[in-house]
Parts: sequence; C-alpha cells; structure tokens
Amino acid sequence: MAEPNVQNLDVLTTAERWAGEGRAIALATVVETWGSAPRPTGSHLVIDADGNFEGSVSGGCVEGAVVSEALDVIDAGVAKMLEFGVADETAWRVGLSCGGRIRVYVEKVN
Repeated sequence: MAEPNVQNLDVLTTAERWAGEGRAIALATVVETWGSAPRPTGSHLVIDADGNFEGSVSGGCVEGAVVSEALDVIDAGVAKMLEFGVADETAWRVGLSCGGRIRVYVEKVN
C-alpha cells in the first residue's frame, strides 16, 4: 500500500480548518495528467474567497489561473473542470511549458 502524500494531507487539513472558521472555500484537485506533468494526480490546492491558497496543482505554473477560476466557483457554486497543456495558448500564458497536460477539477466545499 502506498504511503499517503503528506502535502495533500496538509492541504486537506487546511481546508477543514478554513471551513471550520466559516470561510467560503474551493478545492482544486488534479484528476488526470498526460506527459510531463508537474504534479501527480490527486494533488490539491485549497482556495478561500479572499484568494488565499495553500497547496499546489502544478508546481506553481498554473496556480494563478486555478485560483481565479476557484473564486468564480465559490461565487457561483458551480464546479468546473479545467485543462492546461502546451497545445493550449493559455498554458503558455500561465507558464505550463513542461510538455505535459493536466486536468483540474475545482469544486466549492460546503
């Protein structure tokens, strides 16, 4: 059995704490990767309504775009599936030039 990723457990603990404090939050999770992806499937990023975040879904290269989308998810309450990759102009703009692609699911946590 594989050992749990400590970084993911820390992010989930933070999400639980922030929710307990009454913050509106979203959780972004890497659900699929192709090629040279910077973070593995199951990596998390927690975001609050003020734009504070903890964790990583891309080693820093698409976090800004994910945080922006997460703020929309928190406001609208509607989950989003995001995809970033080198074939996507957005990926170059946000810095995902590693040759891989990632799919990130962003959901509001109640």
